[in-house]
Amino acid sequence: MPSRDLPYPLFDADNHLYETEEALTRYLPKGYESAVQYVNINGRTKIAIRGQISEYIPNPTFSVVARPGAQEEYFRHGNPEGKSKREIFGEPMKSIPAFREPAPRLELMDELGIQRTLMFPTLASLIEERMRDDPELIHVVVHSLNQWLHETWSFNYKDRIFTTPVISLPIVEKAIEELDWCLERGVKCILLRPAPVPGFRGPRSFALPEFDPFWKRVQDEGVLVGMHSSDSGYSRYANDWDGHQSEMLPFKTNAFRMLNEWRPVTDAVGSMACHGLLTRFPELKIAVIENGSSWVAPLLENLEGVYKKAPEAFGEHPVDAVKRNVHVSPFWEENMADLADMIGVDKVLFGSDYPHPEGLADPVTYVDALDKDRLSDKDQADIMGGNLARLMSV
Repeated sequence: MPSRDLPYPLFDADNHLYETEEALTRYLPKGYESAVQYVNINGRTKIAIRGQISEYIPNPTFSVVARPGAQEEYFRHGNPEGKSKREIFGEPMKSIPAFREPAPRLELMDELGIQRTLMFPTLASLIEERMRDDPELIHVVVHSLNQWLHETWSFNYKDRIFTTPVISLPIVEKAIEELDWCLERGVKCILLRPAPVPGFRGPRSFALPEFDPFWKRVQDEGVLVGMHSSDSGYSRYANDWDGHQSEMLPFKTNAFRMLNEWRPVTDAVGSMACHGLLTRFPELKIAVIENGSSWVAPLLENLEGVYKKAPEAFGEHPVDAVKRNVHVSPFWEENMADLADMIGVDKVLFGSDYPHPEGLADPVTYVDALDKDRLSDKDQADIMGGNLARLMSV
């Protein structure tokens, strides 16, 4: 039984599955077997991308994981004692079937009081950055993962779990092929990385006109675009300041990188406005997930200032475009009423990040963070599920 009953259904915008070791490899075509490998290093299994061991995910098998909500107190009160990440995470747990398979996950959702959820992969976020110099390989590995996701979870499991396949855009024609493959299998929401797109001539924004055939297809089909926090490649810029080269390590403290943590999503949404994507495709549905909302006010303020100085650079007011197209899932510890005032309550989405340690152990407690004095009962119902149900047409 859920910890409490609410008078409306909950649609969680941010749940995660934990991939098995074969998720990236089962469907790799012959000749690509060495692209992704699992190797034993001093008794611990690590993932190697093209022979390079990655520490991005400390245990890429997910046989043992941090407990759901392990960091709640950290996000609620900070870290006044200066504990290490390991101390904050506490005792880990063995993965359970509900983290790996849809049927037991539905049972767990019933226990948690969640009617529907978007289901994001976890390990998938390391793919594109570590293959950025080989666009064709990115497409091959992404398709291999999507085949596994569909076989194991499907993209629409009993109209309750909507798993989000990855779409990568280096080669536009291949991105459209991947999108069509997913559409044929009932996809409702796709996952795009908030980052420049790798390419044969270097990276560039996904919001440039060369990608319009892809975006037209997305708009025509009414697919929701989930832009979930990922490895967006910004460690390259931080490395210049840190004075050394390292990959993104989300579980290792780095104060300077924390200072700029939301730069990727700021640039991603800013590019959508400044490069005209949202104006060319005004019916696109974008959901920014697990990026919080602290970046929203500064971005809107900056867009307002740029438009004031250079209105000729835009087809419409960029703030209007962002408010029309972009939905945001704030962290539970943020002020959701303030966010609703900025972008409209219909653009605010509940997301628990379950079962990740930085999420909520009991997703329904997200409702406790809603300001009951400023958000009506209807507002609360919309945030906790109504808005996402409307976006997904379910």
